[in-house]
This record gives sequence, structure tokens and C-alpha cells, in this order.
Amino acid sequence: MNDTIKNKLAFLPDQPGCYLMKDRQGTIIYVGKAKVLKNRVRSYFTGSHDGKTQRLVSEIEDFEYIVTSSNIEALILELNLIKKHDPKYNVMLKDDKTYPFIKLTAERHPRLITTRKVKKDKAKYFGPYPNVTAANETKKLLDRIYPLRKCSTLPDRVCLYYHLGQCLAPCVKEVEEATYKEMVEEITKFLNGGYKEIKKELTEKMGKAAEELDFERAKEYRDKIAHIEATMEKQKMATTDFTDRDVFGYAVDKGWMCVQVFFVRQGKLIERDVSMFPIYDEPDEEFLTFLGQFYEKTNHFKPKEILLPANVDESVAEEFLQVKVIKPQKGKKKDLVSLAEKNASIALKEKFSLVERDEERTIKAVEQLGTQLGIYTPHRIEAFDNSNIQGTDPVSAMVVFIDGKPAKREYRKYKIKSVKGPDDYESMREVVRRRYSRVLKEELPIPDLIMIDGGKGHVEAVRDVLENELGLDIPLSGLVKDDKHRTSQLLYGNPLEIIPLERNSQEFYLLQRIQDEVHRFAITFHRQLRGKNAFQSILDDVDGIGEKRKKLLLKHFGSIKKMKEASLEALTDLGLPKNVAEELLRKLQE
Repeated sequence: MNDTIKNKLAFLPDQPGCYLMKDRQGTIIYVGKAKVLKNRVRSYFTGSHDGKTQRLVSEIEDFEYIVTSSNIEALILELNLIKKHDPKYNVMLKDDKTYPFIKLTAERHPRLITTRKVKKDKAKYFGPYPNVTAANETKKLLDRIYPLRKCSTLPDRVCLYYHLGQCLAPCVKEVEEATYKEMVEEITKFLNGGYKEIKKELTEKMGKAAEELDFERAKEYRDKIAHIEATMEKQKMATTDFTDRDVFGYAVDKGWMCVQVFFVRQGKLIERDVSMFPIYDEPDEEFLTFLGQFYEKTNHFKPKEILLPANVDESVAEEFLQVKVIKPQKGKKKDLVSLAEKNASIALKEKFSLVERDEERTIKAVEQLGTQLGIYTPHRIEAFDNSNIQGTDPVSAMVVFIDGKPAKREYRKYKIKSVKGPDDYESMREVVRRRYSRVLKEELPIPDLIMIDGGKGHVEAVRDVLENELGLDIPLSGLVKDDKHRTSQLLYGNPLEIIPLERNSQEFYLLQRIQDEVHRFAITFHRQLRGKNAFQSILDDVDGIGEKRKKLLLKHFGSIKKMKEASLEALTDLGLPKNVAEELLRKLQE
């Protein structure tokens, strides 16, 4: 503990608020909240901690704090600070997927579609469906029962759906609004939980059709009933009402937390979500942070009701989420919470040893690499590689590894702009200049170590840009491959020297992963660019294909291979004149 921290600890207030832990570069590495700042912040620097918390504390060189008037204000501020600073030690729920809804459009000829975006367009939305398969199966079922149009734009002739009895063909036939109104009402009733009522009505219609000896009609009703039973009866009832609710349970062991969420929709337990992560704060406080991020950052749908475990402050959760929050004491709701907690405990016990071993292995490899190079532990490593074929379509790529794991959201691709011909050194200089000029300009995180896929010449070219042009002093190393294109040597220092590493050590395996990943990323980008350019050049050589037709062909076919396999009729159907389509096919065959 340094003098700065000692002095600040003496003046901490005994009020609620947030604290921000910083490393030696002044980067915020952890944000937390506390009911009493003085007690919580001091606890980091007193007593013993487990390995992961010890790692966090060892990196803290300074801290700040912000006093709030209440615990709920501290929670809101904490979530905003995490979103702003993206601290590496905080739980980051980066899965921003949204669950699909079934949408019944408000068009003159309505359609039934699945979508992940809810808009104010007068359409009716049902869901969300955490189980994507369930959403698709339900839509397929409704498509079989109700013959709404399927085409996004009306064609000039009937399609296959009409012949299958799944469309009324409004493209060529007049369909009365009353017909659509009846179907919309039944679909709405169905998706709001009334599928049993729809099934009953269909059964009555089937019986009536059979009495009238209309066996074809009776068979259609029978098939629809069978589809309902096959799709909807698979799900098991969780409660007797039709309330949408999320059920949370969590377990804590050895500094790790597992949270299980059960999604109950229309009274049915249809899906669950599992999250596991290390914690550095009190479990109930960490859970509240997780809960806030779960709905605010990952855009999960907020149900009408949320069930929480007994030791969570439900008033803070309810005030923050603005939905009904319950801590059930008995009955089926209590059983659901207990089941979620039991599942969390089992998952934590099963996964903990594997997760901990992997975490310790990667962190240890990073720490050992820093020791071998004589630098601070390189928590953030940025690696670069070039790719081109005899100077054509030259590109570079950068990958980022944080604590030994790839941070794919921070990967970057670069098209070489100023270099003509196959000049690896100048390509690397250009990319590094562009990357770190932007880092300085936008105050992005500075890496603890830069790795260049290349030898002495590549490393020295980069060093010249960093030190003489940008004034940056960042540890710089080179990764050299052998004649079989495998990681062979690590170059480091000024002048450069070979750093001896054991071939079976974790730090050597880490270097291999980094070098393989940056090479894969660069090669993939180069292939994509080369394929796109080749595609466009062929289209440019055909008279009669301008920008508009080029975009149409690129969007429709996507690759040369698919275009070569296309028939003359397929090309003319897209609007190409016959002579232009013939010329294009001839060029493609050449």
C-alpha cells in the first residue's frame, strides 16, 4: 500500500457511494458501491484475500470515491460508471442479444414475422421468447393455421404458399378486411395464452364439417389441431396463472458467483440463463449490480414480476427496475426461487474447478511472461500482422488479449493506404502510426506490451514510429516463426535479443495462441477483401452493368461461385437484359 492510498483511507466518509480503483497508468480497473464507503474500501487493504482479489489489490495504485445520498443512487451511479469506464475487473454482461418477438403487422394485408426490434408502428408484438426455437416453431404453427401473406412485397402472381393453403393470395385476389380481422383476433387470443380455446373452437368446427360430410375441411381442422398439440403441449406448466415473470437464484463459493434466471412466460417455464463470474464485493451487492446490468445493458425484456432470493434488498431492486419485485416466503413461487438457487449451486460446484484452473493458468502465463521480459505484468497485449499476395490488396490486422484471453470486440482491421507494392516494413509503420495516433487522440487504453508478427526489421520499424514520431515508450516484442510457420522465438529488448522460453511452458503456449490468432484474423480479412475486389472487377468488365446493377448482384448472390451456378433465367429475373446476362455468364466462365 503506497502513501497516497494510506492518506486517502484516513479520510473516507461513513456514507453510501461508489469507489473507483486505478492502476499505475491511472486507468480505472474496478468500480464498486458501498453502503458505508469507509468500511468497504478499507477492507481491500486489510486482512487476507483469495488469489483473484489479491491480484486486483496488487494493481491498485490510487482510488477515488463519490458520495451518494442513498443505496439506490449508488447502484445507479455504479452502473453508469461501469458503462462509461468498462473496468476489466467488473462483471461485464456484454452479451447484447435481444430475444425475438412474434410480430403481427398492421398492414392492409397483415403478415406474421419474428423480429428482435420493437417499433411504434401500430403492429402487435408478442413475447419475447428466450427460446428462439420456440418462437420459430410457434410462428410455423400459426402459418399453417392462418393463411396470412408471407411476402414482404406483393408479387404479380401466386406463390407456393397459396398452393399449400398458407396464403390467401392478396396479390391476385381481393381479400375482405373482415377475414383479416377474424384471423388477427384469433392469433392475438392464441398468443396471449388462449391456444386451448382456439383448439376447442377448431374441434367444434371439425365436428360440424364431418356432420356436413365435408371431409376435406374436417381433415384441415384435424391437422391444425395436431399442430397445436405438437407445438404447445411440449411445454410444462410452472404456475397456474399467465403472468410473465423472471425468477432469480444465486450461489457463492470461493469468491465466485453463479446466477440462474428462469424465464416464465404465460405461466410456462420456457428457458433459463446462466452466468458465472468472480466477485470482489459482498454477494448481495454484487447481485444487485448484476441485476441492474441484466436489464439495463443487455436489453432483456422486463416482465410484469421478478422473484428474488430472501437476502436481497427488494426495495432497491424495485425502485431501480420499476417493476414488481417479490421475495416469496412460501408456495410455488418460493419453490421456483429455491429451484433456481439449487441449480446455481450445482452449476457452481461442477464448473468452478475448471473455470478457476483456466483463469489461474492464463493469468499465471501472463505474469510469467512479464517476469521473463522484466516488465510489469502485461495485462493488455496488442499484436499486429500483415497479409498480402505480391503486394496486391495489402492489409494488416490487430488483435487484443486481456489477461491471456482474446478480447474480440477490440480487434481491428486495416487496409494499407500509403504503401505501394510488397513492403512489409512500411505497411507495419503505417498501421502502427494510425493505431496509436488514435489511441493518443481518443485517450484509449495503452497496451502493456505490443507484439509484432515478424523479425528484427519489423520490430525496429515499429519502434521508430512509437518512440520518434509518437513519443511513446511501450514494451515491444517480435514473434518469429520457423520454416514450418510455427512460433519459434520471442525477440525483446533494445538491442533485440532472443528471450529463452521453455517450449512446454504456459507463457510459450500463450505466445502461440496470440500469433496464431493475429495471423488468422489478418488472413481472413485479406481473403474477404481479395474476393470482393475480384467480384467487383468482373462486374466492371461487363457492358450494361453499372453501380445499381452491381449492388443488386452483390446483394443477391454474394459470391462468384453462386453467380457462376446461376441460370440465365435467374439473372434476367433480377432485371438484367438478356444480352447483358449472357455476357456476364460468359465472363464468369472465363
